[in-house]
Amino acid sequence: MRRVSDWFRQSLRNLKSAEVNFEGELYEEVCFESHQAAEKALKALLNSLGIERRGHSLTFLLREVSGRGIEVPNDVSECSLMLDKHYIPSRYPDVFDEGAPMDYYSRRDGEECLRCARRIVEWVKGFVREYLQEV
Repeated sequence: MRRVSDWFRQSLRNLKSAEVNFEGELYEEVCFESHQAAEKALKALLNSLGIERRGHSLTFLLREVSGRGIEVPNDVSECSLMLDKHYIPSRYPDVFDEGAPMDYYSRRDGEECLRCARRIVEWVKGFVREYLQEV
């Protein structure tokens, strides 16, 4: 069963959460939600191709996409690599010797994560548009 719209709509919800967290200066949350938005967008794309994948690595998900003959732009690949680096550290204090993730994330980190999430979501939207209603 294809659930392209479900995956993509939730991706947009995560992107909105990242934007709200940015306004609240919760930059570690911005980076995590940005990763989630990109992950769910990529899973929507894979689902549109009849593929269901588990896992959270954007880089791995993009390999699946490119393996299906879809050309992945360099900036989308670079954004995926960058966002993958935030999946764990943005949430868990024990990643660092001391301090919490909030102590390690800056406005610049949040801006970069949001930029990348938006880029990936927009790129995916071009492929899955036919499955979406009023998104």
